[in-house]
Amino acid sequence: MKHSAKILIFTILVFSSSFLSAQIQNISTFDRNRVHYGIAIGYMQSKFMVEYTTDAEVRENIQGVTSYYLPGFHLSIIGDLRINDYLNVRILPGIAFVDRDINYSLSEHYLATSHLLDKRRTVESVYGDLPIDVKIRSVRWRNFRPYVITGGKVGFDFASLKNNKNKNNESIIRLAPVDVSYTAGVGFDFYFTYFKFAIELKMGFGLLDLKIPDDTYYTQSIESIKSRTFTFTITVEG
Repeated sequence: MKHSAKILIFTILVFSSSFLSAQIQNISTFDRNRVHYGIAIGYMQSKFMVEYTTDAEVRENIQGVTSYYLPGFHLSIIGDLRINDYLNVRILPGIAFVDRDINYSLSEHYLATSHLLDKRRTVESVYGDLPIDVKIRSVRWRNFRPYVITGGKVGFDFASLKNNKNKNNESIIRLAPVDVSYTAGVGFDFYFTYFKFAIELKMGFGLLDLKIPDDTYYTQSIESIKSRTFTFTITVEG
């Protein structure tokens, strides 16, 4: 995430220095269009927000669970509807390739007596996403215009293992195939001669418990699993 933040800051500085000094206002009527379209491509980092079990027996063997951010990417189509000079509603159907993991701290006794020796489980997901955002824009200054966004997203996991059967020596983490998230972020529009370019930073907070219960310690050690996503996106709109 630190690397992505540095890229964002550098990009803002480069574009700001160029566009804020420009005397000509590019595509000056662009924001008056009732509807316009575009594409978005982004770098993602995703992890699980895992709640550790309160079951004392399980805690003796698995002494903690954690998840760390892993990279991914997404591609979306933008449909933008202008409400007024400062408010737009956007729909961004697309596809996202997401990797997330869960790391287990196993007791020495459990390591010595159990075949469950894998301390890490990675879940690969391919989501068909349907985000809807409200874009609140500031006053445009020359060829630069910052904004904030908030909204929600429904994701359908095409790679869900919901119906797969688990075996103790070949355990998998099964997740619900549908996720709902609240999203919020900031962005910066830059106006070129023929199109608008933007950079955007967004956080996604999963609202649903994705855990599917089973009889393996991989799952029993967790009370709930929710998603958390950090996204750096560039968009082009015309």
